[in-house]
Amino acid sequence: MSAIAEYGRLDATALAELVRRREVTPLELLEEAVRRIEALNPLLNAVVHPFFELGRRTIEAGLPAGPFRGVPFLIKNTGFEMAGTPLSTGSRLFQGVVSPTDSTLVQRYKNAGLVPIGKSNTPEFALSFTTEPLAFGPSRNPWNPGRSPGGSSGGSAAAVAAGLVPLANASDGAGSTRLPASHCGLFGFKPSRMRNPLGPVVVEGIAGMSTPHCVSWSVRDSAALLDASAGPDQGDPYAAPQPERPFLAELDRDPPPLRIGLTLRSPLGTPVDPQCLAAARAIGRLCEELGHHVEETDTDYDAPALKAAWRVIVGVNVAPAVALQGERRGLADPLALVEPVNAAWIEEARGKSGVDYLRAVNQLHATARALGRFFARYDVLLSPAVAELPPLLGQMAGAGQSLDAFYDQFWRHGPFTCAFNASGCPAMSVPATLSAEGLPIGAQLGAGFGRDGLLFALAGQLERARPWAGRRPPSPSRTPQP
Repeated sequence: MSAIAEYGRLDATALAELVRRREVTPLELLEEAVRRIEALNPLLNAVVHPFFELGRRTIEAGLPAGPFRGVPFLIKNTGFEMAGTPLSTGSRLFQGVVSPTDSTLVQRYKNAGLVPIGKSNTPEFALSFTTEPLAFGPSRNPWNPGRSPGGSSGGSAAAVAAGLVPLANASDGAGSTRLPASHCGLFGFKPSRMRNPLGPVVVEGIAGMSTPHCVSWSVRDSAALLDASAGPDQGDPYAAPQPERPFLAELDRDPPPLRIGLTLRSPLGTPVDPQCLAAARAIGRLCEELGHHVEETDTDYDAPALKAAWRVIVGVNVAPAVALQGERRGLADPLALVEPVNAAWIEEARGKSGVDYLRAVNQLHATARALGRFFARYDVLLSPAVAELPPLLGQMAGAGQSLDAFYDQFWRHGPFTCAFNASGCPAMSVPATLSAEGLPIGAQLGAGFGRDGLLFALAGQLERARPWAGRRPPSPSRTPQP
């Protein structure tokens, strides 16, 4: 088998090693990625802004000798500036916007040798756990194209799961990396707050809850990429604690015996699919086999109050960006180009006061205090990553729904994840099992603030004990019945 023929089954680290050994060139990797995107993207709709020629010119100009030299990569279509490329944020209102420069994170990706070749699909303004923007249409899950890959990093997850690229940029403001990872059978890591920068202009996303990183098949790709991208930016008012050692080095050893608290009840009291519960229990049993102590428990944060606070904070953060874009385009009513459910969200936000916003931010701090108390007793919190299986396309989309109905459904689907955004603590979704329907299910593990290295050590141990890289989706060349 030729080196290029192995593209679909190798992780980014292995592909970069082939480049280093000169068994394959960066251009050959790019052309293989292009071939796969052109073949499968008409079905999956994972890539909405391809810029293959820009990737070719990047290679021709010479690549730095970083850890991922020559590896094709996708950038999420919201929040990440890349010079000369579109940034439409999944919205008709922002179509035609082109970034004048690179964000700090994108520049660090380029310094690591990655070759960005497109922007991945995302719901409008990243405000959904399904990727079905009216501006670009739905992304489809490679495991079953009748289902969603999740959101808001759904295009990135679908692309990696289908083998279009070996890893892709993602971001997570309430679970938007971890849920698509769970739905697509990938490893999804949300770092501690401000581990990765959002500069050079923006300091925080949605009051510090939005945290960028990636989705990948392997733990080592995620760890190595975070080693390359992490660290404060000039002018950042605060930063995550310095790690004890490189995150990739954490994978070389097993963690000490850990105290793991397992919670199986939705913090909102909403239903959890029995198969999602079984997946979390299975990871708990594996942790026990590996020498860790696992016991069932509950967290004590106020999940209904966090749900209400998140709605205020997100709406108030999106409203000014929409207004500014409307001014730039000279539109009397920019909300006419916004999806109705999001327009209603923005209209609601316009009626909020500074006092309302401050109360919401203080609720984030209260959640952080509660998780701090939890992690004084336990090293790790284990739970389902998501409460439901990958939804059928259309099931969770905002079209035709009131804001209240859409928002309640959003939180029923992902009740376990947002506490880690509110607190800034790191968390990850690890592939656990397949459902009776053949759909991936992940389990979530989180740790105290700054303990990203501990999670990588545990993830590496789990991956060695139950390797998941060979658990790939069937060929997505046909659309299975739901």
